[in-house]
Amino acid sequence: MNKARQTEAVDIAIIGGGIAGLWTLARLRHSGYQAFLLEADQLGGVQSNASQGIIHGGTKYALTGKLTHSSQAIQQMPKRWQDCLNGQGEVDLSQARVLSEHQFLWSNKSLATKITGFFASKVMSSRMKKLPIDDFVAPFNQKNFKGDLYQLDEPVLDIQSVIDTLRKQYSEVIFQADIQGLARISTAQKSNDDHVYNIALSYENDASKKLLAKVVVLTSGSGNECLLSSLKQSQPEMQRRPLYMPMLKASENILPKMYAHCLGASALPKMTITSHTLDVQETNAKQTVWYLGGEIAEQGVGRSLEEQVNIAKKELASLMPWMDFSTCQWSALAIDRAEPKMPDGSRPVEPWVSYEQDIISAWPVKLAMAPVMVDKIILQLEALAIDKNSSARASEASLLDLPKAKTSPLPWEKVQHWI
Repeated sequence: MNKARQTEAVDIAIIGGGIAGLWTLARLRHSGYQAFLLEADQLGGVQSNASQGIIHGGTKYALTGKLTHSSQAIQQMPKRWQDCLNGQGEVDLSQARVLSEHQFLWSNKSLATKITGFFASKVMSSRMKKLPIDDFVAPFNQKNFKGDLYQLDEPVLDIQSVIDTLRKQYSEVIFQADIQGLARISTAQKSNDDHVYNIALSYENDASKKLLAKVVVLTSGSGNECLLSSLKQSQPEMQRRPLYMPMLKASENILPKMYAHCLGASALPKMTITSHTLDVQETNAKQTVWYLGGEIAEQGVGRSLEEQVNIAKKELASLMPWMDFSTCQWSALAIDRAEPKMPDGSRPVEPWVSYEQDIISAWPVKLAMAPVMVDKIILQLEALAIDKNSSARASEASLLDLPKAKTSPLPWEKVQHWI
């Protein structure tokens, strides 16, 4: 076995290669910082690729008929992302794939009466419109559908393509390595240029390396907790909000492409459905996967796979009785969402960035809020007066000599058994 050991020095080490880490890397490199990203496994492999890719502006937080703090905090996100998708924003996502330019919301008549006035209000009318029956799209363009349909002009993205777009742009500074240890260097051991952290890595062929970093930025979701604990650092605390996301697949003529929320009586949709394409290698065919979030995923935690699938079947049959799901195959994905701990256990409404002893810990809280999270990280780095010198050391990336991180497959591509 190769037991080679080396030591390198960097200014900023970003640990965690989901949307949070990649967006941070892109912004920092563009701003001139000497930043590198380390991912223990594959890029986007935990929370990011498991998201539904919805870049919303707070509408689903306002489904009770009034704007909440959550909806107000996220209103500007679709425009920021759209600028990036157009190649004119803070990061270049012009090569990322948009699954749909808009989403739909459907409801029964009684709930529609309650919220129609709100959707028609000045604050929502720029993004939302009620569709006439003649404009209904599949699967709602059936005579047996008796509800109302709204179009919400906020995009749904192929998150894997977003991750891959950023990976390709910054591949020379994105590496796959497992963090074996993170230790603060004592004052006596510090080098002349104030490197503060010693990061022990292991990688392919059992090789190891040490990195010295001036600042460490933790963007590894639930991994933040373990890394902070290794430093005997108790703050910030983290909480988990698990989900159990059902999914079903069938041929494209059975499951049409759909990006929609079924409105319930609470601020959380009864069900949120996004659609994705699955290549079936055995038959060289394509299938559609419906990925289900909302109440069905929140309330499914603790159920067995069979229980969650059976409940999802009944719920879909109730919400869409005009459709036939009998030939579909089913599975479900358990997700352990990580976020900063709130005193009352509630979900945080804004990105969280904290700083302690040259460690920046960050959680975007929501996929759409990643740009705001990075705004806060940059403000913190500016306060620390870290040199912006990456452009002067353009060749420094090759010195790390670590394997490059790859993009993770999507959840439905990794399912071994469908029922």
